[in-house]
Amino acid sequence: MPRCTTSAIAYHLEEISATVAPGAHAVLLLDQAGWHTTRKLPVTDNITLLPLPARSPELNLVENLWQFMRDNWLGNRIFQSYDDILDHCCDAWNKIIAQPWRLMSIGLRRWAHAF
Repeated sequence: MPRCTTSAIAYHLEEISATVAPGAHAVLLLDQAGWHTTRKLPVTDNITLLPLPARSPELNLVENLWQFMRDNWLGNRIFQSYDDILDHCCDAWNKIIAQPWRLMSIGLRRWAHAF
């Protein structure tokens, strides 16, 4: 979706809710962006939103993933159009999911495994 809005995240939550197995429950970690925390956001009974503490991007692993993709495939370029952005982002996403070992290393938190 071209914008981060309450309706966009609502659609995302609908998609997640539809894939949760019957009788199961999903917990979704979110940063505290306004469209994630608004009371206008409809949340189904099979999802719980768990906001991360403010100003703590190190806890949000997807931030590290986006940084890696920017550093390696998306940064330092001029996109010609919205579709060009989508094509490059999809290509970067497909590259990273084809490398599960890299995903694991990006998500590894030594301090979380120290105990």
